[in-house]
Amino acid sequence: DGMGKNQNPAPPLVTPTTKDEHDVPIAPDEIVASGRMTRAEWDECAAKALALFHRGQTLAAARGLLLVDTKYEFGKDDDGAIILVDELHTPDSSRYWLAESYQARFDDNLEPENIDKEFLRLWYRERCDPYKDADIPDAPDDLICELSRRYILLYELITGERFDFASPSQDRATLIRQSLLDLSRR
Repeated sequence: DGMGKNQNPAPPLVTPTTKDEHDVPIAPDEIVASGRMTRAEWDECAAKALALFHRGQTLAAARGLLLVDTKYEFGKDDDGAIILVDELHTPDSSRYWLAESYQARFDDNLEPENIDKEFLRLWYRERCDPYKDADIPDAPDDLICELSRRYILLYELITGERFDFASPSQDRATLIRQSLLDLSRR
């Protein structure tokens, strides 16, 4: 395909998977042939995924980031309408690179500077197969702290706001409702 490591495809690719014990790649034609979705449903999901990704890339670029890849989980509501059923563009499901240094590092064959959990995935991959091994090692405290630092940094870069730690006495449901209300007013 002529692509190099860490080179973003243009246009973006939609690579569906099934949601079994873990993600299993599946081709769009297999999705339709297996009866998991109709062609119209697949086309709708693919179009929604591309629109969401484009919007995420636009917002990330405005903050000096590259949204490199992500996953979206779609389902159907009680009326059969296709809906997004999981989180969106978080570092749990997405990879972000720093835009400012990307091209120079790519040209020098270096890994991009990233703000996601890829480093933690790689740590686990070196020590076990989390999909097959019964005994999964605990990540060391320094890795957990680094993961927290990256998530907070990404939050602050994307939102342009300082991350405020909630008081342990605050009710989480109330905090979530208030945050959603605040976001809807922007």
